[in-house]
Amino acid sequence: MKLTANQRTKLIVDKYKFRFSKSLGQNFLINDDILEQIVEGARITDEDYVIEVGPGIGTLTHAMASEAKKVVAVEIDKNLIPILEETLTDLDNLEVVNEDILKADIHKIVQEKLDGGPVKLVANLPYYITTPIVMKFLEEHVPVTDIVVMVQKEVADRMNAVPSTKEYGALSVAVQYYCDTDIVAKVPRHMFIPQPNVDSIVIGLRVRPERKYKVDDEEIFFKTVKASFAQRRKTILNSLGTLGAFDKEKLKEILAEAGIDERRRGETFSLEEFASLSNVIAREWKAEK
Repeated sequence: MKLTANQRTKLIVDKYKFRFSKSLGQNFLINDDILEQIVEGARITDEDYVIEVGPGIGTLTHAMASEAKKVVAVEIDKNLIPILEETLTDLDNLEVVNEDILKADIHKIVQEKLDGGPVKLVANLPYYITTPIVMKFLEEHVPVTDIVVMVQKEVADRMNAVPSTKEYGALSVAVQYYCDTDIVAKVPRHMFIPQPNVDSIVIGLRVRPERKYKVDDEEIFFKTVKASFAQRRKTILNSLGTLGAFDKEKLKEILAEAGIDERRRGETFSLEEFASLSNVIAREWKAEK
């Protein structure tokens, strides 16, 4: 008889007397339907290389390795390594790496263990480091085509938000600068052990081969975005003052050149408008140096 994810997880946890770590954000998914939706949402084929972060006891890992060319699972908790050696023993296209993903050289992992990629990041991420992990893969230009991750509902809402909503912010712009987004599955809190205090969403971030809008200087683009959302109730004219690069009169000229009303707030700007504005700022910034 095939055990459900719920039964199997409880048996393994009891057998090894495993203690969940709150500091590591450990919550194990125990619903088979959601596991299937994650694998389907990641569009995993036998040609795909997959990186998983935080495999837990290997439930999702096993499901992905059954479809993928190879999976590398990065697990920080050394107490889970012997468990993974047992639960994944029947797979020869899988490797477990005992590292902190935020300190790991992902490019090295891709080159040495996954034939240089491209790769897919698929994971049930610890909530407290969701954003740093996602942005590490994007900002370091890892050769990743898809990021399909379980995240706290609030974070998914922010990643997927549109302008002029309360969820829309710097994270929305950053993620959507690199990716197209879609919701793969909604996951109630009772589908985990231990049960978290929030509901989750599996979000799909489809990394674009090319950026949707031309940005001349990515560093200045992200500085512009950050400044625009630093104090949401301020107009864009006042918000951009925190850049410390221009006086108010010069900022008025920049906004006029970008075709933006200086009375608007940053939270109303589209990705295209942020790109256009940052390009004007970048040009003027370099001209003044």
